[in-house]
Amino acid sequence: MAVVDWLADPGCACCLDGAGVGESINIKKHRYDYRCDTMDILIATGRLAQQTVRDAVGENADVLVLDIEIAAFITPGLLRSALPGKRYDLILVPGLVSSDFTDLEERCGTEIRLGPRHAYDLTSVLSCVGELELSKTIPACEFLSTKMREDAVSHLKEHERGATPAFEICGRKIGGDSSMKVMAEIAGATAMIDERLAEKIREFEGKGADIIDLGATMDCNVDDVIRSVKIAKVTTELPVSIDTLDPDLIVAGIKSGVDLVLSLNSSNIDATAGAVLEHGTAVVIIPDQGAPGSLFRNIEYAKEFGIERIIADPVLDPVGHGVVESIYRYRDFRKQDKATPLFFGVGNVTELIDADSVGVNALLTGIASELGVDILFTPEHSDKARGSIAELVTASQMMVLATERSSSPKDLGIDLLILKEKRYLPDAEVPEKSVLAKDMSKWAPDPSGCLRIEIARESRLIIVTHAKATITGTDVCRILTTAIEMGLLSRLDHAGYLGRELAKAKLALDLGWNYVQDEEFLKGQDI
Repeated sequence: MAVVDWLADPGCACCLDGAGVGESINIKKHRYDYRCDTMDILIATGRLAQQTVRDAVGENADVLVLDIEIAAFITPGLLRSALPGKRYDLILVPGLVSSDFTDLEERCGTEIRLGPRHAYDLTSVLSCVGELELSKTIPACEFLSTKMREDAVSHLKEHERGATPAFEICGRKIGGDSSMKVMAEIAGATAMIDERLAEKIREFEGKGADIIDLGATMDCNVDDVIRSVKIAKVTTELPVSIDTLDPDLIVAGIKSGVDLVLSLNSSNIDATAGAVLEHGTAVVIIPDQGAPGSLFRNIEYAKEFGIERIIADPVLDPVGHGVVESIYRYRDFRKQDKATPLFFGVGNVTELIDADSVGVNALLTGIASELGVDILFTPEHSDKARGSIAELVTASQMMVLATERSSSPKDLGIDLLILKEKRYLPDAEVPEKSVLAKDMSKWAPDPSGCLRIEIARESRLIIVTHAKATITGTDVCRILTTAIEMGLLSRLDHAGYLGRELAKAKLALDLGWNYVQDEEFLKGQDI
């Protein structure tokens, strides 16, 4: 069996690598109410991990090396026999230890708690241990990570409750000091059948969208808009918008109950202002085509009609088509108008760049935050942009926390690290004597039969098909165990093959990649 010792794991979610550790979380006070630098702390470990532990601890705690190789196998009896005569305020054992130290804790009168799973994270734990109520059953790294996330979510809710917006749409605060809201466009919504549209709305709502935008097709008519809006309003309580420049479609949408319209400019304000005023609909105002400087003029014109609930869209251009200049427009608008909510079309960039959307969305949200943007707009039209809604929701939350901390968006309790680790584990040493792996000299089919492995993205399932049965699931171990128990495998090499392919299939599901049995992942293809 594989044994994991208390070693360095820089990828642990709780590991904090900057100044102000713990600033973003409301951590519970330790019952001794000591500061870390006034506490006497003992770290128990084994022989293999002792140097790693000493390097992580430094002068902040004493290290007790027990007569055992693997620190994870420390027992209460072993620890009791090795305890020094000195009285400590806290004893930390490795987070992977499974023994119950309650009796020993009562006997010696000292708290015994689980440290992190990996020694690397002792530095972070010790930096705030005086303010923590550590657990007897949950490793400190997991405890801190969970606690930080819970406190971050709680803080976000508190922030939004106390925010003063420019106005509200269906109870959603827009502008002011409220958080940036994510508007999710359903491209071609007016052409979808009722069931598909309702399904898409529920999907986007589940991803965290704050506003549902119904994209009108080029051949859309008034009846299509009325039907689409009706479906949306009975499917969700979120604000609903209609996305078109056609004044007849805008008016139809307003009369059908939309809460917001995209978009008004000098070409349609005259024809739509009456309906906007009658129903109190919020509007997004854009500049006239080819005239970016006309935005202020269009806003003033709308105000002359009495339209008050206005969101301004200076228009974010794609990379290669003036993205920098368009960002300047946002900056200049916000300098002149500090109150009108701003609309930021993130999808204009993510849909037109062959790069992973998570990083693009995070960066654009950070820029939007500095520009004072209030609504982040995205479709998930192309496959490569799927996930953008949830990514923008998380990025918006990160910017709220970072802004209140006056810090960079890091060590917040929530993050968008998906494809890369924050820190790497130290590399393993290659033994001097090892056997170089080689290809199988001969491949032979399994007498029990062949297996076909596929994935279903919508239902998030792995499908394994055999002549005798079909197995579905998401847990690789369970699928493999089921296949073995059903007698679908009779050779070790085929069991290994199935395990390898199942791991690939699970990775493809988690990251949104294509999966083809027996083929390597094909990255960098045109989508």
